[in-house]
Amino acid sequence: MTVDTADAHTLTGAYALDALNEDERATFEKHMAQCGTCALEVQEFSATAGRLALAATSRAPEHLKSQVLRQIGQVRQGSPGVKEIESGSRRRRSGKAMQWALAACVAAVAALGATTAWQYQQADHARRQAQAAQVQSDQIAAVLAAPDAKVTSTSLDGGARGSVVVSQDTGKAVFIASHMTPPPKGKVYQLWFADGGHMRPAGLMDASRTDQSVLMTGPVDQAKGIGVTLEPAGGSQQPTSQPLATMELPA
Repeated sequence: MTVDTADAHTLTGAYALDALNEDERATFEKHMAQCGTCALEVQEFSATAGRLALAATSRAPEHLKSQVLRQIGQVRQGSPGVKEIESGSRRRRSGKAMQWALAACVAAVAALGATTAWQYQQADHARRQAQAAQVQSDQIAAVLAAPDAKVTSTSLDGGARGSVVVSQDTGKAVFIASHMTPPPKGKVYQLWFADGGHMRPAGLMDASRTDQSVLMTGPVDQAKGIGVTLEPAGGSQQPTSQPLATMELPA
């Protein structure tokens, strides 16, 4: 294929995206060696393509595709200093096809980047959740296996049962619940440390589970007992309902 000077100015995007055949590429490279404008455009297109290829680190904006498609027709395809040499139908078709090809490439890379970003975020979120669950599981096991661990239990409403295991050496307590009645919608069971007459928040129970072991938040310190209340989803800083259960911590 013979590439004339006027057509060569329209091939910067295709060259940057490696979309030319060998003959076209060789011809364009000879032209680019003498055309600073085209050389600059190739650098800009190549840099843009490189940034899009790294789009997996962030989600592409929702409006990107429509913005590219809307603006691509306004992108300069010829050198400012070059007069139109040919206005025949072949050149118009070639220029139009190249515009849409470049738009499709950019939009496809952006869409791929957005999908990859979403997958990466989901995987990263799952990994962080697994790590947090493993850390908590290890901490619960440390309390239950502590040489000084002591336990006390009580019956709860609806045939449920609750136990609290305390280790002064670790400074932690674990609440173990079995057969808990699911809380009403928009509510959650919240645990408390009883420091004398003051109730200190000590964590939330999983509303979707009837049997669970919960590492109570915060140190045992001078707490003499624990309480369980029904609170709005997300928990409260102070109890907003009467305790469903109270337990003295084992001495």
